Amino acid sequence: MSAFVARPVAAIAALKAYDPGHDLPALRQRFAAGALTELGSNENPLGPARAVLDALHGMPVAELLRYPDPMGLGLRRDLASSLGVDPAQVVLGNGSHELLMLLAQCFAGPGDEVVFSEFGFAVYSIGTAAVGATPRRVGAHPRTGAAPRGHDLGALAAAIGPRTRLVYLANPNNPTGTWFSRAKLSEFLRAVDPGVPVVVDEAYHEYVDDPEVGNAVALLPAHPNLIVTRTFSKGYALAGLRVGYAVADPSVIEVVNRLRESFNVNALGLALARLALKDNQHLARVREFNRTQRSRMAHAFEQRGLFVHPSMTNFILVDFERPAAAIEAAWLECGVVVRPMGGYGLPTCLRISIGSEAENRRLIETLDAVLA
Repeated sequence: MSAFVARPVAAIAALKAYDPGHDLPALRQRFAAGALTELGSNENPLGPARAVLDALHGMPVAELLRYPDPMGLGLRRDLASSLGVDPAQVVLGNGSHELLMLLAQCFAGPGDEVVFSEFGFAVYSIGTAAVGATPRRVGAHPRTGAAPRGHDLGALAAAIGPRTRLVYLANPNNPTGTWFSRAKLSEFLRAVDPGVPVVVDEAYHEYVDDPEVGNAVALLPAHPNLIVTRTFSKGYALAGLRVGYAVADPSVIEVVNRLRESFNVNALGLALARLALKDNQHLARVREFNRTQRSRMAHAFEQRGLFVHPSMTNFILVDFERPAAAIEAAWLECGVVVRPMGGYGLPTCLRISIGSEAENRRLIETLDAVLA
C-alpha cells in the first residue's frame, strides 16, 4: 500500500464537491424500468426538438473520430445572430457550470471578494472557494413578500466594496425559482462600479413568461462589465450533451478563452445545439407545457396548506415548515426522486422538477401518503 496522501492547496482542501442530490445511476438499477420518477434535476420532460433527434440518428462517424471545432464558430455565429450581438461576444462552455467556474478563475483570487446571494446556485460558492477568494453571501429577501427568499438587489449592491472582484446573480434563481425585472437589474448595474464584472446566470431564461423580466443581453451595450451565462440543458433539453454559453464584452471573452479548455464542447453538442436553437415552435410548446404543469403542481401543494415559492422556472420549491428529510425519504421509497435542500440552508424545503404529465400525476397521487 502506498503511503501517499493527496494534499491539495488550502482553497481546495476546504472545498466541498458539488452535490447532485442523489446517485441516480444506482437508483435506476434499483428500480425496474419505468418505475423511477426523476423530479430532482430540472430536466425537460418533452425532450429536444424533432430535428435534433433526426440528426442524431444520422450523425456521421467523422463527427466522433475528429476533434470538434475548438472555437465552435458555427454555433457562436448562430447564437450571435439570435441575440443580436457579435460572435466575438460569445464563448461556449461545457454547460454554463464550466463558465461560472472559469469566470471566478479569471477575475478573482486570494484577498479578493466575490458577492452573491443567500440561496444562490451552489456553483457560485464553489467557484469562489476554488480560487481562494472570500465569499460575501448576502441575505436574501424573507419568505414573506413578493420575492420569497429571492435576491435582495439593494443589499447586494451595498455589499460591493473595494475588494469585490466579481458578482454572481441568477435570474430566475435556482433553487428558489424567484426572479427580478430587467428594470431592477438595470438599476442595480448603475449602482455597481463599472470595473466589477457582474455575472447574470440565465440558465432558466427559456421558461420565463413575464415580459418585465426580459433578458440581460439587452443591457450589454450600456454595461460592458455585464456577463450573461445560459445553457442548452434546460429549455432545449440537451442536458446530456453539456453545452452552455456566455455573452459579454469582447475583452471578457478574450480573457475567458485564455483559460478555457481546448475542445471543451463536443462535436455532437455543437451540431445539435445549432438545430435546437432554430426550432422556436418546439421551444414555445415546452414553455406552454411547463407553465400549465407548474401551475397544477403548485396548486396541489397549496391545496394542502403548503407554501410554494413563486417560480419562473421548470421547478417549484415547496416549504413543508418541518424538517423535509423524512418526506424526501418516503418519496424515494415510492420511487419518486426530488431534491433535498439542506445543503442550501433550507432543511424544511424540497425542490421538485416539473416532469411529464404521468410523472407529475404520480408525485401528486403519493403526496398525502408521504406527508402522513
